[in-house]
Amino acid sequence: MHIGKELSDFAGHWRFEREVRHADGSAMQITGTAQFDWQGDSLDYLERGKMQLPSGPPVSTERRYLWQKGLRVYFEDGRFFHSVPPQGGEAAHWCAPDDYHVVYDFAQWPQWQAIWQVRGPAKDYVMTTNYTWDTPLGE
Repeated sequence: MHIGKELSDFAGHWRFEREVRHADGSAMQITGTAQFDWQGDSLDYLERGKMQLPSGPPVSTERRYLWQKGLRVYFEDGRFFHSVPPQGGEAAHWCAPDDYHVVYDFAQWPQWQAIWQVRGPAKDYVMTTNYTWDTPLGE
């Protein structure tokens, strides 16, 4: 039986590896850390990484989200993004004119994966991110 995840399951520090593969076959790699730190009864998600493009030096990346009860994810500016299915599975976000579709996989917890399929007039890629437990919050 696969037990569903709760907000507290994500608290702590994770390492991630991400591949972004475009429909034209080009790809980029990103590696870094993702911190889920308590901010009241929500988790502040801060991701920092290094993106390796097909040519040139690595580029620093950063993104931030707010995860709330019910695994509801919000952009840094407070707009709703999507809800993470507690047992893994599909979710989506429409950001006209682009369509974002994700599948979460928690089967190998505490390793987990998010695979985003992104399509729009100027976008067509699959972004696969693998998370590995690093340090629980407070350790």
